Amino acid sequence: MAASRMANEAAGHTLQPTALVHEAWLRLVGEETKKWGGRGHFFAAAAEAMRRILIDRARRKRALRHGGDKQRVNIDDIDVPSSAADDEQLLAVNEALDKLAAQNKEQAELVKLRYFVGMTNDEAAEVLGITPRAAKYYWTHARAWLHREIS
Repeated sequence: MAASRMANEAAGHTLQPTALVHEAWLRLVGEETKKWGGRGHFFAAAAEAMRRILIDRARRKRALRHGGDKQRVNIDDIDVPSSAADDEQLLAVNEALDKLAAQNKEQAELVKLRYFVGMTNDEAAEVLGITPRAAKYYWTHARAWLHREIS
């Protein structure tokens, strides 16, 4: 799942799928009192953990890009990645997803599973305990809503 999410990242990114999974796992098991209410609960928590890791990473990169730790570098010596636009898009999706969650929590959970974990509609439907038809409807509606919100 992490590999499918990371496939959309720019070529020069430093976070690898294995590192994303490890960091998500550490966040998930950090609280020893947490008990999993089944497969759906685990995947929902994993999606949220991966989302937070990627958002934190994008925010850190953006903060540095906007003035933190400036240093002179010869442009000929580096390969400039195009991940700045990806980070901006990720932050825009995160902000819009928070607004969607306030209106429709189930659709927001579906988006997290599809966008951040890379599940299919059928897999996400199983995790959320809804029908694949409902998942398809939620996904269509959420995508349109998010597109309008981000635009």
